Amino acid sequence: MFAEERYDNIISLLNENGTVKVKDLSSELGVTEDCIRKDLTYLEKEGLLKRTHGGAVLPRNNIHQFTVTSRKNVNIKAKRIIATKAMELIKNGYTIFLDVSTTNIQLANLLLDCNKEVIVVTNMLEIVSILAKSKNITVISVGGMLNNPGDAFVGSLSNEIIEKFKFDLCFLGVVGLDVYKDSAYSYHVEDGVTKAVAAKASKKVYIEAEESKFLRDGNYKFIKLSDITGVIVDKLPPEKIMKHLTKVDVEIL
Repeated sequence: MFAEERYDNIISLLNENGTVKVKDLSSELGVTEDCIRKDLTYLEKEGLLKRTHGGAVLPRNNIHQFTVTSRKNVNIKAKRIIATKAMELIKNGYTIFLDVSTTNIQLANLLLDCNKEVIVVTNMLEIVSILAKSKNITVISVGGMLNNPGDAFVGSLSNEIIEKFKFDLCFLGVVGLDVYKDSAYSYHVEDGVTKAVAAKASKKVYIEAEESKFLRDGNYKFIKLSDITGVIVDKLPPEKIMKHLTKVDVEIL
């Protein structure tokens, strides 16, 4: 297989899965792992991916160029798995916070179909729209400055409202998790600050992360992983990552 063909295959797999591993690419493309590493190095120089431990992920500017709502149907199966696990944590009478997250859109749909009586505080417009149809759920929309994509409220006014609550649980979306740096990232600073405020106001903090989010970064570190309760995943991450999370007493659901 010519190099150009490998490049196309690697980028195709990367766009489909969000992440690729050297070992898997070597097996699938029928070349040595050293050859794959050279391919990844070349593609990184071209700005088409970012190298990670044992593989590569999409570059930051490709991952986040679309709004949250435009990405809500990407990896839908994984998001539903995570949302279902999150749903099991929510008890009748709880007050919870749902931030700007495509997975939280799925969680809102599950809440709509359940009989639990809960209070949901959110800064995301689509979640408000979904839960407004429920007779059992009290929805509190956080006001403030509408963000640039127009899908959520952010800023100091939003944060002032959020910090007045005491949440039983908060569920936060994430751009990336780096267990080696004890960090969870957002892409936009304003979004990250709001996440941090919600986490501080909550008894338990859960981050929702598809497998591809591990070892990614973002523009803004909004919380230490050692300060959260747990990470809700669609698939268990590699053993090395699991060990780092358990060392800092983070649940993996």
